[in-house]
Amino acid sequence: MRWVSYRCGDGSARCGVVRGKEIHALGTSLLELLRAEGGLEAAAAGEPTEIVELATAHLLAPVPVPPAVRDFAAFERHVSNAGKAAVGDGTVSPVWYEHPLFHFSNPAAIKGPHEQIPIAPGARLWDYEAEVAAVVAGDCSDLEPGTAEEHIAGYLVYCDWSARDISAREMEFVYGPSKSKDASTSLGPFLVTPDELEPYRSDRGYALRMDGYVNGEHYGGGSWDEIHWSFGEMLAHASRGTTLRAGDILASGPVGTGCIQELSGHRPYLAPGDTVRIEVQELGAISVRITAPDPS
Repeated sequence: MRWVSYRCGDGSARCGVVRGKEIHALGTSLLELLRAEGGLEAAAAGEPTEIVELATAHLLAPVPVPPAVRDFAAFERHVSNAGKAAVGDGTVSPVWYEHPLFHFSNPAAIKGPHEQIPIAPGARLWDYEAEVAAVVAGDCSDLEPGTAEEHIAGYLVYCDWSARDISAREMEFVYGPSKSKDASTSLGPFLVTPDELEPYRSDRGYALRMDGYVNGEHYGGGSWDEIHWSFGEMLAHASRGTTLRAGDILASGPVGTGCIQELSGHRPYLAPGDTVRIEVQELGAISVRITAPDPS
């Protein structure tokens, strides 16, 4: 199944399951369905409250305000490339291989798949990240890596907009990224249930392309199955000693060459007026325009 959230004519938000070229809508939010008994599968069997043309719908992020957002660094090639670009050394720290590492991102900064993205205040080196993310199906704790993926409601395209110049200063201190990752995170357009992707299962991920484009030019990308830490391993680590809640977002971090930083001066950073497309095969694409910083 493919699920979306969209803005109605009266300004309210609803969700629905995509059937062909239509949205079969339900008079509630995707987060409420995830929390309900039976989850998305039970909800899909109900009668729609309205039917909307997908092509004309004002799509929102599938989960517009998730309870929590964790962004990992699960692709080894990205970690190596980013280190080489930042400090001239692509050696990956042994700590990275011990367990999947993540930072918390800002649930209040979630943007829809086609919403304009203003450059963060004070940022000069504005970057995209081509990622994929999992949405947690229900409250869960202390998961095992081999079975944790049973708690995934679906996957979606994720873009962590990043201020590389601000990040370079922040990463000199032990806390890691903060304001450099705080301004915007794009999600969507669909939440795709795992059964839809099963034919593409490969190694620790899926044999599906993940790519970034700027002004129609392909900048870079790779395949989801290059991932070093599986989503099962990420969920297990994140849930240890705590509770993941229905609707929580866990993102992969960029695929190798899935951001401008990794291209080490071969591509310019983003500027107002640029258009960016982040595409993951079978999950759809985020397609947005970059704008100047919002007035302070």
